[in-house]
Amino acid sequence: MPVRRRRSTALAAAVATAAALGATVLVTAGATTATAAEVPLADYELTWGIKQSYRNYVGMFGTFTTSGGATQAAGNGAFTFVDGTGTYDTTGHTVDLAFKGGLVSKSAAHGFEITLTDVRFDSKAGEITADIRKVDTSAGAPRTTEGDDVPLATVAVTRAMKDMATTLTAEAGEYLGSASYAGAAGDPLTVVQKTPPSTPPASPSPSPSQTRTQEPSPSASQTAPTERPETEPPAPTPTKTTEASPSASATEAATKGEVADGTLGWGVKQTFRAYVVGPVAKGRVTVSGGATQAAGNGAFTFKDATGTYDTDADRLTASFAGAVNFKGHETNGTYGLDLTLSNLKATLDGGSGKLSADVNSLGTLTEGVVLADLKAKSADLAAEQDVITADGVAATLTAAGAKAFGDFYPAGTALDTVDLSVALSDGAQLPDGGSSGGSTGGTGGTASTIGGTGTTTGGSTGGGALATTGSDIPGPALAGAAGVAVAIGAGAVYATRRRRTQQ
Repeated sequence: MPVRRRRSTALAAAVATAAALGATVLVTAGATTATAAEVPLADYELTWGIKQSYRNYVGMFGTFTTSGGATQAAGNGAFTFVDGTGTYDTTGHTVDLAFKGGLVSKSAAHGFEITLTDVRFDSKAGEITADIRKVDTSAGAPRTTEGDDVPLATVAVTRAMKDMATTLTAEAGEYLGSASYAGAAGDPLTVVQKTPPSTPPASPSPSPSQTRTQEPSPSASQTAPTERPETEPPAPTPTKTTEASPSASATEAATKGEVADGTLGWGVKQTFRAYVVGPVAKGRVTVSGGATQAAGNGAFTFKDATGTYDTDADRLTASFAGAVNFKGHETNGTYGLDLTLSNLKATLDGGSGKLSADVNSLGTLTEGVVLADLKAKSADLAAEQDVITADGVAATLTAAGAKAFGDFYPAGTALDTVDLSVALSDGAQLPDGGSSGGSTGGTGGTASTIGGTGTTTGGSTGGGALATTGSDIPGPALAGAAGVAVAIGAGAVYATRRRRTQQ
């Protein structure tokens, strides 16, 4: 296994006083001392959740334990490592930080204990590393693997160092138990200074401009790399501004009334779809009542919306026709998993809302279960050409929704995003069906099925156990007693609990 040699961090004796330095004054500090290319940094925090599906897996069968000042957010959330110290390179405008705190993920049922310490972030290399010790007892005798400065993920570094995209490495997959993690998207990474600068807030502001005036050549090179990432977030804003005229004329026709038609695109959760049709549940996914599913075990589209809207108040209530059924874990004609979602209803009020459905689990029907909390990208529900569109609406599983899924996922789990489009008049043209989480062009018709015995849509026959299952559950869960536990997790839980969910 490739293991990187530990790097030494050369910190100046002035680290104790460097806490007063904020990111905004680093350029000035480098300019005042020509021979000092590195400025010491202190009191930083790093927050990263590794990968949500990994946290769900460990939380389902084991535990996370933090130490040395590290913490975990509520609801099996992300981890925060503290007391980050390191250096800022004034020439390359990069940071190299090491953080305190440890993290242990452990599952006695699956025979692993993984310890992470000395977490580091190097913006020049664009990576997160850590010292890792893994003890594997799944095969009987303990087998220990250790590595220093193991690269866990590459990072798309931004100037603000907040919510940076990460990509897991092959080494991460090796230590975390699934080779298919290599190249997979990890959780976003945030690195911030915990304590604000002790210097007066007015002094850092003019410093960058003063530096550019005194040293024109370096400042030009400094500006280009640091400002480039900031061009991405504002990009969507001008689009809405330039279309203000046509949207205004469209919304003038009707700002309040009844919905004429509409579609809701939602995949529930990609890993759940893959699990149902995979080799463990060996089940199928069926849509009916006018609902469709995108090709390749993709997302669902529910149609024929009814409801009301008020664009002035940014409120929308819409119900949709169609149903989807998940069925698996068949034994002698009896299914351990038989879940139907129908009569989906979405509400938005100022950008926040709910997604509810009638839930039939193993023959027990509960109407109006609030499955998810919704959060739109914008509170604005202005219509364009008599159509209100809200794409990529974040959906978070509620406690009632968790019960509807047999507690297979904990409350707070991120579900597939929701795409909403509603027509305000009979002549309005709705966009094509489909949603994030699956390609468009569904199976159509009144009833269609994906999956079935012998079909492994959403999975493959190689690339490690994770790829084979078509789910985010790491490979060890499918071996021996662990495989039984996973089967129980999504199937027999329904059969044994038969809970009636509450709204």
